[in-house]
Amino acid sequence: MNEVRVTGDGSTTLFSHTFGEHYHSVFGALTESKTVFIENGLQFLHKDPVTVFEIGLGTGLNAYLTCLNAQQNKRSVSYYAIEKFPLEIPVLSLLNYQVLLATEEADKRIFSAMHEAEWGKPVDITSSFSLFKIRADLCSFHPEFNYDVVYFDAFAPDRQPEMWTKEIFRDLYHMLNPGGILTTYCVKGDIKRNLKEAGFRIEKLPGPPGKREMLRASKDENQHPLVPR
Repeated sequence: MNEVRVTGDGSTTLFSHTFGEHYHSVFGALTESKTVFIENGLQFLHKDPVTVFEIGLGTGLNAYLTCLNAQQNKRSVSYYAIEKFPLEIPVLSLLNYQVLLATEEADKRIFSAMHEAEWGKPVDITSSFSLFKIRADLCSFHPEFNYDVVYFDAFAPDRQPEMWTKEIFRDLYHMLNPGGILTTYCVKGDIKRNLKEAGFRIEKLPGPPGKREMLRASKDENQHPLVPR
């Protein structure tokens, strides 16, 4: 069961009674997503076209922001998102992201188009944004594609510890393109260690409101990715 709640910046989020946690920061869902994933992830990497892999599609806020950003900057984005527990359309329709982020009706329709898109196949949401939704458990999923940016947006380690392991990060690292990055809101010591042991070089950055720091992890330019099976 999920309950809609308003966060500090006026944007909505969901509270998951299953996990006992909000999908976004209560200090500002929209601000957190922009800071952690768009500004310090997508916009940090100057590559076009660019491939993004999101861990935890959730409400679709990160995907929506990425699509709008791609349109604004005339940048081509291939977006993969994995989600084990997809949210239902009636719940998603209660969120206010379209109202806050879009003035044109076409841009507002993007949000629903993403959630109505078929799973397991690439769908062109706009001329600059392709979405591939993967309904699977990350713990048993091995990517068969390479990517440039990872949005690691799973529930917190104390809620989903199985998602934050060294083994998971190693799989992500191997398929990441040289110079690629991973961003996440979590800065716990054991998570930093797991990222380092997986091969990432990490840096702490100023976090969004309510969170002093966030993490960006990167792969060296000379470390080539694995070839997809």
